[in-house]
Amino acid sequence: MIEILVADITTLHVDAIVNAANSALAGGSGVDGAIHRAAGPLLARAAVRLAPCPPGEAVITPGFDLPARYVIHTVGPVWTGGSRDEPAILESAYERSFAVALAQGDIRTIAFPAISTGVYGFPKALAARIAMGAMRRHDAAFQRIIACAFDARTAALYTSALAAR
Repeated sequence: MIEILVADITTLHVDAIVNAANSALAGGSGVDGAIHRAAGPLLARAAVRLAPCPPGEAVITPGFDLPARYVIHTVGPVWTGGSRDEPAILESAYERSFAVALAQGDIRTIAFPAISTGVYGFPKALAARIAMGAMRRHDAAFQRIIACAFDARTAALYTSALAAR
């Protein structure tokens, strides 16, 4: 079941949330910074041990002080106009996040932010289509997949992309 929510991802009671991380896994701005602040300092210590994480890849840590048991850290691409394979790298970030979740073995509910659409500048409509495609491909493997939007505009893009099947 794919759900689209406008919410603070750090408050969701799911098995795993996905962090739109930087390659150093050191915390940063946007959703990455919010997740690190909410999880507490142990998240930074655990994540930095797994760095570097290249764009399109994903790693997992405990959720520490979050309601989610796990944080899956994935690195999306910085948008440079689409000439550096950014759509394929973003798709890989979603696919690798799902693969890490499935390999963990006990993740049935997972929430994703809009990866790469903040400071990385990826076009939101294209990112929504890529996200919904990946979520549809993995829908049967999870009880609940949440596309967690920061605002109503992003939620509307997710809704449109999901309906476009």
